[in-house]
Amino acid sequence: MNPTRRLRVGVSLLALMLATAAAFAQTSSTNPIQHVLLISIDGMHAVDFLNCANGITTANNGQPYCPAIAALSTTGINYVAASTSKPSDSFPGLTAIVTGGSPAFTGVYYDVAYSRSYSAPAKTTGNGLGAGPCTPFGAATGTTTEYEEGIDIDQTKVNGGAPGAALTDGGLASIDSSRLVRNPSTGCKPVFPWDFVRANSIFSVIHAAGGYAAWSDKHPAYASVASGIGPSALDDFYSPEINSTVIGLPGVVTPTGVNCSSIVDSGANLSAWTNSFQNIQCYDTLKVNAILNEIDGWDHLRTKQTKVPTIFGMNFQALSVAQKLIEKSNSTVGGYLDAQGTPSAALLSEFQFVDASIAAFVSELQKQGLLSSTLIVITAKHGQSPIDPSRYVGQTINGTSPATLLSNAGYLPFSESTNNPTGIGPTEDDVSLLWLASSANTDAAVALIEANPSSTTGVGLGQIYNGPSLALNYNNPTNDPRTPDIIVTPNVGVTYSGSTAKQEEHGGFSHDDTNVVLLLSFPTFQPRTVSAGVGTAQVAPTILRALGINPSKLEAVRAEGTPVLPAVPFN
Repeated sequence: MNPTRRLRVGVSLLALMLATAAAFAQTSSTNPIQHVLLISIDGMHAVDFLNCANGITTANNGQPYCPAIAALSTTGINYVAASTSKPSDSFPGLTAIVTGGSPAFTGVYYDVAYSRSYSAPAKTTGNGLGAGPCTPFGAATGTTTEYEEGIDIDQTKVNGGAPGAALTDGGLASIDSSRLVRNPSTGCKPVFPWDFVRANSIFSVIHAAGGYAAWSDKHPAYASVASGIGPSALDDFYSPEINSTVIGLPGVVTPTGVNCSSIVDSGANLSAWTNSFQNIQCYDTLKVNAILNEIDGWDHLRTKQTKVPTIFGMNFQALSVAQKLIEKSNSTVGGYLDAQGTPSAALLSEFQFVDASIAAFVSELQKQGLLSSTLIVITAKHGQSPIDPSRYVGQTINGTSPATLLSNAGYLPFSESTNNPTGIGPTEDDVSLLWLASSANTDAAVALIEANPSSTTGVGLGQIYNGPSLALNYNNPTNDPRTPDIIVTPNVGVTYSGSTAKQEEHGGFSHDDTNVVLLLSFPTFQPRTVSAGVGTAQVAPTILRALGINPSKLEAVRAEGTPVLPAVPFN
């Protein structure tokens, strides 16, 4: 580019950013909504909210067990037919919420997926994604992609192994760039999480408009929410590693009064916080405290006074863990007791913990005089399936999985193959996403799966998406390096797992996987229930509209036409 032209472009871009920030400041001075608190209660279904807000005769003596969330609904809009992304994994689920985009546009299908245009990392990840060659500006080898704990410097530590970090404080510094997949077209530079997402996010848009943006989540990899302008979009980011070794957390007390200074459930498997109904509450409280500190105008660990964020929030893991977990060390079983969503005693405790946390947020907002200017959005990255415990099938105990069939036939790349003894494995939960070594083998691979449909000896086949049925809502896999060649959704309740320590899973397309809570609460809202089908991707443009920012600043909104949620009074 001509240097003069480059200077003009730079000046024009600076002028545009200054004008946008000025417009945002002017709007903010008159807009009643100054802040948005975004909460993802991972796993929470729409029916869970109905039951816990109103009470269900089969639990808690018929009394409501989430009074704080129920109170928010008295000034809230409740969307009872909200759907997550499909697939309903945490990574595409969160990406949809903050970008407004589907996996087809964002390129995000799962935290562990595959890309034909990338090459392997320089160093094997903590979860076994193997290192491999990368030729700068040459042909890509294709590789499994990992954006979870395996890219941490040290995934056994709560701080992710970040050099010099406090006990629980790793964040961006926890990411080991040598464990990231690489892009040959950029000279084999590592693909950071925020670069992996092919759409900008509300955090980037709000930060660029002069707002203050903060987020807390379960892995450093979830800095992916900074997509668009990168790490600078996050004025505050907190990501204690959920799959780290459980330790005592000095000074941490849960909102329900449990002291976490020593390990609460010391008899549990301590290799991860997700192995215990009690320990997961201590883990989530780290993020709860971060939100409380930010409401008070501090950073997440209360080490530096900053400002109250314009957009901030966190995800809860406690509910998702309790829906799935069978804790064998103390014979405690979570999940539901029946198809209507009666929670087990262990799951009920997690609902009460999450609700107490939200009550603490509301109380602190009120204390700081911020409740009347804060829109609270409660939703979930994903649901969990099946609610009905009698429907759960750990398919690979008696049968097999699509990836296993195709691996044995030689159709999958080695990094995706179940025959790779040290690899991270294929992308299968209660869905199977299949990237083939050669798309030319798609018809043969589909035929092999269809020849093994049995729920006992086969794959528990529900539906197969390939060819036109896949390209209709995604992209043609021969044109898009991220699109799977085949997606298999099994029968309801079937999970491609041999584990006996779980009874639900997520990732699939079923109603229990995708129909989640979605509540928007603001003091001046009239209570309303919306039965029309909506998507959690509509949260992103709605948040921008609430803050007085044009939703079309989101690339996914422009490309896919993602609308603002219906019935909001600022629409």
